Amino acid sequence: ASYLASIAFVDSQLGRVLDALDASPHKENTIIVLFSDHGFHLGEKERWAKRSLWEDGTRVPLIITAPGLPAAQKSNQPVELLDIFPTLLELTNLPLDQRQEGQSLMALLRNPKAEWNHPALTSFGPGNYAVRTRSSRYIRYHDGSEELYHLQNDPHEHHNLLASDKLTETARQEADRLAKHLNFSEAELLGQDSTGHQAYEAAEENLKKASAQER
Repeated sequence: ASYLASIAFVDSQLGRVLDALDASPHKENTIIVLFSDHGFHLGEKERWAKRSLWEDGTRVPLIITAPGLPAAQKSNQPVELLDIFPTLLELTNLPLDQRQEGQSLMALLRNPKAEWNHPALTSFGPGNYAVRTRSSRYIRYHDGSEELYHLQNDPHEHHNLLASDKLTETARQEADRLAKHLNFSEAELLGQDSTGHQAYEAAEENLKKASAQER
């Protein structure tokens, strides 16, 4: 109930901002981008909050409206928050910054069914990554374990196709293909004693305890 109340409150405040914009002289000359910073588990897969690489912990809303763009369109292609800045540069006719890792979303904003060959990558702690395409999610953890889900048939990601009792040659080949997107070097963790660091260290400690109990 508290979570839903928070959403309702934010929605109400957003409405106030949009009403003020509609009443201003800037209505037809303003770009609006609405997003959040991470997904959130509410008990799904026996998890709470955001710290996972599954759909509930990673997916966020992303709404973009700007002068000259078609209205009320929706795309099912996977994109990243890294894509927002390159998109804003193109929308405002500013020079593109080649240092940015994201992709401009202008092609999808003009045509939601446009070809899109950029999977969305997510990480939590060193060596833990997810690759999200339109149809699949591949996860590789730093201990070498892997997960693969077909989202059309398994939207809640309950059936890992790489589990030993389900593994097929087709699933293995798909996982290897998606894993190629993870061929990059990792930067070292920055900062000290943040809540993110504490959560990661706690997860690592729980993993060690679970492994010790299995032995």
